[in-house]
Amino acid sequence: MKIVQVNCVYKKGSTGKIVECIHSELQKQGIESVVCYGRGAKINEPNVYKTCGELYSKINNALARVTGIMYGGCFVSTNKLISIIKKENPDVVHLHCINGYFVNIYRLIRWLNKNKIKTVLTLHAEFMYTANCGHAFDCEKWKSGCGSCLRAKEETKTMFFDRTAKSWKRMKKAFEGFEDNLIVTSVSPWLMERAKQSPILGSMRHTVVLNGLDTNVFKPYNSGGLKKEFGITDEKVIFHATPRFNDDPNHIKGGYYVLELAEMMKSDNVRFFIAGSYPDDLTVPENVTLLGVVRDQVRLAQFYSMADVTVLTSKKETFSMITAESLCCGTPIAGFMAGGPESIAIADYSDFVEHGDINSLNQRIKSCLTLNKKSNICLKKCENKYLSGNMTQRYIGIYKDVSK
Repeated sequence: MKIVQVNCVYKKGSTGKIVECIHSELQKQGIESVVCYGRGAKINEPNVYKTCGELYSKINNALARVTGIMYGGCFVSTNKLISIIKKENPDVVHLHCINGYFVNIYRLIRWLNKNKIKTVLTLHAEFMYTANCGHAFDCEKWKSGCGSCLRAKEETKTMFFDRTAKSWKRMKKAFEGFEDNLIVTSVSPWLMERAKQSPILGSMRHTVVLNGLDTNVFKPYNSGGLKKEFGITDEKVIFHATPRFNDDPNHIKGGYYVLELAEMMKSDNVRFFIAGSYPDDLTVPENVTLLGVVRDQVRLAQFYSMADVTVLTSKKETFSMITAESLCCGTPIAGFMAGGPESIAIADYSDFVEHGDINSLNQRIKSCLTLNKKSNICLKKCENKYLSGNMTQRYIGIYKDVSK
């Protein structure tokens, strides 16, 4: 069996690391594996292809802003990708996140569909069934055809035209008749139920495959050294991890709420540690320590381990690696209901409240600190649920199923 994976990036970002993990495990099991990716530095490895130049991607990004069609264009790089798939002649093509202005999604889907190529489509975000936005939030126009989008400029970066209805129709047409040769996997039960409601993907076969992580890295660590490094004695520790941290009340990751919580808990014996990039001019309460980007995954796991609770304040998440990582490190989660996190978390060690209900979240965090849920987390249950090996074995089973 031969598998070709296609993703925006490789070896970086959450999806790039997942693709690398699957690629590595397939090779270990003697299954032929090929990776095609579009963005980032060229990686010189056997059976790994970069299909799009960075300048070409930027040109197509600019064209998309003028035309209002995000997932079109990319004539040259799409030709290159299709030619590689033809040459490799795989049993299954596995599509991950194929946004990022490196491939014409409509054309690729039409080509795979027309040529009856067995395909697995993994939804890491919502754009493959909204045909536009990565997160639809409370909007339900994706269920009926989009158009007159209130967030068109924000979501599609268009400079002039709202083409969301046209994009929706093109995506729907591309998938028509693909039912027999396509399996759609979602990274959380919440995301799968959304995809099933979509006129674009609703008629396809659906299943859930949780994202996996390396439990040899994300596991409990002795936090004595880290506490000594930061001068922590008897304080309780609250941890927050995010790609980008700021105080914008409208930002999807909700850093604003973390700062609000820190203000509310100034008189409590707690310290907040925040991992993620942040603006140079950001002002934070004195009980907050900004760590910046923590690239070392072991050190990141040590911060999870040191914490008494991890707080999640996103408006929407389709999965939440932070939830899985924290639980595997023996630390409970408290946060806002964001879709994916509450559907993939282990309920006994996770508390979620309505988005924006800062007072209830404050109470849930204090409950976690008081009840010391940390000491009761069943690590075996976490490992079995989020183990990367389980993820890869699920995908191998799906490859065999779709290729029958």
